[in-house]
Amino acid sequence: MVAVQISLNSIEKVKSFVNDLARFDADFDLVSGRYVIDAKSIMGIFSLDLSKPIDLNVHADESELEGIMETLAPYIVTPEQ
Repeated sequence: MVAVQISLNSIEKVKSFVNDLARFDADFDLVSGRYVIDAKSIMGIFSLDLSKPIDLNVHADESELEGIMETLAPYIVTPEQ
C-alpha cells in the first residue's frame, strides 16, 4: 500500500480524478478523519470535506504502481514544511 495526500478542490477535479482511477484495477481508499470512502465513488467523494487535502491509500501491485503514481501526480499535494 502507498499513501499520498491529494487535493480535490473543484467539481471538475473530482470528475477527472474518478475517471483517471477507473482505468486501473487497483483499489483506492480516501481517508478523511474516521471516514474511509472508495475513491472510485463520485458520490462518496462529495460526502467528504474537500476544502483540505485528503489521504489516499493505493492498494496496487508493484507492476501497476508507477503508472498509477504518474496519473495521480496532478492531484498530489506535498506536505507543508
